[in-house]
Amino acid sequence: MADIAHAADEMILEEHLPFTLDAGVSERARIGVIVLATDYTMEREWMSLMDIPGVAVYAARIKNDPQITPETLRAMEPRLTDTADLILPGADLDVLAFGCTSASMAIGEQRVFELLEASKPGAKFTTPITAAFAAFRAFDAKRIAVLTPYRADVNRIVADYITTHGGVDVPVFGSFNEEMDDKVARIDPGSIKSGIQRLKALSDVDAVFVSCTSVRLADVAAELEAEIGLPVTSSNHAMAWHTLRLGGITDERPEFGSLFTKQLA
Repeated sequence: MADIAHAADEMILEEHLPFTLDAGVSERARIGVIVLATDYTMEREWMSLMDIPGVAVYAARIKNDPQITPETLRAMEPRLTDTADLILPGADLDVLAFGCTSASMAIGEQRVFELLEASKPGAKFTTPITAAFAAFRAFDAKRIAVLTPYRADVNRIVADYITTHGGVDVPVFGSFNEEMDDKVARIDPGSIKSGIQRLKALSDVDAVFVSCTSVRLADVAAELEAEIGLPVTSSNHAMAWHTLRLGGITDERPEFGSLFTKQLA
């Protein structure tokens, strides 16, 4: 111990060294996102979709139930502001996103925005369904095929919300009818592709929307579009694009599908 104390006494301490500041890693856009505690997919997909110099993403996870029901979705409402407070406390964000498609519809977009604004006034806000509606406008799509993993009562919320608020028709709606997030996250891309192809065969549509942030689509969106000849987007895919555009990032990234070549309509 004496040797350690002697070494400290001999240490040269040079304080108040000069330094300069740059704009940091979020030079172009500082983005916050609230991710479900049970989500396995969103952060992984966003790492690719948001990999743009000068764009930084900061996430917090919100407590939720792994079983997706109307009740568990609405239970997140009183937790939204406190969870947003965990993202860079005291700092401003350019955009703040809430990463749950079905909860955004069960709670309502405007209520979600009010709760996010209570934490981050001055930011712009989005949700997966807000972003999907913006994507439909960018595609100039009026007839949408919707594919979800949800059980029947959640599907009713989704179908009613899109047809009431989205300004589009939904002539065909398909579901895997799975209520557990851990299983939704393991639905393989081949199943997603087969589901989309089935819906396309059943009705004439302008675009396809795959709902749920746990579903994996972003890496294969461009490939799917080439195969089926229609624009395709999903919750993570659309919200990443919308968040970037709201943050003033206009970079085109065709490797992620046609949506990432478009600006806000």
